[in-house]
Amino acid sequence: MSTATLPPAVEPFTLADLVERFGPLPFSRIRSTPPPGLATEADFLATADTVKPLCELIDGVMVEKAMGHLESWLAGWITTLLNNFVVPRGLGRVLSSDGPIRLQAGQIRIPDSSFISQERLRGCDLSQSILPVAPNLAVEILSVSNTRREMSRKLTEYFDAGVELVWFLEPRHRVVQVFSSPTASTELRTGQMLTGGVVLPGFVVTVDELFAPLDRELPKTHE
Repeated sequence: MSTATLPPAVEPFTLADLVERFGPLPFSRIRSTPPPGLATEADFLATADTVKPLCELIDGVMVEKAMGHLESWLAGWITTLLNNFVVPRGLGRVLSSDGPIRLQAGQIRIPDSSFISQERLRGCDLSQSILPVAPNLAVEILSVSNTRREMSRKLTEYFDAGVELVWFLEPRHRVVQVFSSPTASTELRTGQMLTGGVVLPGFVVTVDELFAPLDRELPKTHE
């Protein structure tokens, strides 16, 4: 009499596993429910509309996005700049900082802003909550809790999935890192121009304009 062979039991990640994958990431950004290592796309969808801050799904781990109100404000401005160029030309869609994208099965990222061309959108089921196609352009706004290992991994995942251009914005130093691959980048500072490259030919904005919202004072109220 033979017995069926059972698949090995799946175990949640240990703290050592998390450090190995994400580096010295603040554990306050790791959701404990479901247990790290066991989260699924169903868990992601169940919390996406009700639990804040938003999470990305990485290796079965729900990781909160590191974004405060200033990063959110800046992300909204960049999304506006991109929409002002993309929409009149019918080039595709621009997603804001709550637009989840499946880079591969079980790996869901949420760029702070992203552009997806009409060509890539053609044939996609756009009624899905998670867009099943990689963007042409992904924008990430770095915060103090983003680790080097975390962002290096994200960069590699983007290009492995077919992203053509990645912008990393560092608001504290007013710097933009433009990546055309995980290992090829250009650093832009105030006074220089950021372009859309081969992804968005004709799109041009100064680095100063990109960070302009951070320097604007709120209007004073009169009592």
